[in-house]
Amino acid sequence: MVIEKTSLAPDLHICRILNGMWQVAGVHGQIDRESAINDMIQYHDAGFTTWDLADIYGPAESFIGEFRKRVGGTFEALTKFVPNPGPMSKSIVTHYIEQSMKKMNTDCLDMVQFHWWDYNDTSYVDAMHHLSTLQKENKIRHLGLTNFDTERVKTLVDCGFEIVSNQVQYSILDCRPENLMVPYFAKNDIRLLTYGTLLGGFLSEKYLGADEPTRADLVTASLQKYHNMIGAWGGWSLFQELLSVLDVIAKKHGCSIANVATRYILDKPQVAGVIIGARLGITQHREDNMKVFSIKLDSGDMSAIHGVTAKSDDLFEIIGDCGNEYR
Repeated sequence: MVIEKTSLAPDLHICRILNGMWQVAGVHGQIDRESAINDMIQYHDAGFTTWDLADIYGPAESFIGEFRKRVGGTFEALTKFVPNPGPMSKSIVTHYIEQSMKKMNTDCLDMVQFHWWDYNDTSYVDAMHHLSTLQKENKIRHLGLTNFDTERVKTLVDCGFEIVSNQVQYSILDCRPENLMVPYFAKNDIRLLTYGTLLGGFLSEKYLGADEPTRADLVTASLQKYHNMIGAWGGWSLFQELLSVLDVIAKKHGCSIANVATRYILDKPQVAGVIIGARLGITQHREDNMKVFSIKLDSGDMSAIHGVTAKSDDLFEIIGDCGNEYR
């Protein structure tokens, strides 16, 4: 099986399914360090060589640092800078970036994806200025964004910053990027890295034909978040209708519902990759994820999916542009 890769930049080639490390942050349960790093090596050996992490994901950056000692530099680690709002001086930004470099055991970060919590505080422009300076100092190779809306991406582009990607929520249910972001990104050569594509696991056979989960059943932060998203989109009954359609498509292609949901987004314009959470040392979906690369959805598949989604409410009208759910 050939694993699909793409270039975010001439010197940054990534696997189109990225290993998401948010699940080591603690809210999904404790992770054993040694088991996690051994699992990371197995992902790497299978060809899944791109990691998505953040300075706020618990020990994620330290895991990458230890992983680097064992496998060398033949992988891509895309971290994030997620500061609290407030003044952004060069010394503050440099402190956090150098902290990430130290934890990740590298003298240059492959990419830093910047997140900002409060647009009323325009210090995010100062932060990007300092990140850009650190890029010129060869401490950061490339700059991306996380959960920025189209308006603020445009603000930063107009300031002259070179942004290669923005990480946003994007799934069969949540197509908000298509309203404003994708057209603008197509004109400005910016790519999307997507998360929430599997709705925290809801887009799977496990929930096909299942009763709607109660609050007590929603044992992870992701399940709680995406259960709310399903409710806003159209509710559990319509979601079951979607799962039934996806199950028929999956059986036709000899794959899983999750594979179909992933392929659907990978085929969207401007999407460079889909980030799938890795519960390191606990469960793994490497073999299943691999099937995504052999699927080709046809017009009948797309028509069946759109026959259900056409009945849903528009999350763009409810939530607004990408990232608004965090503000």
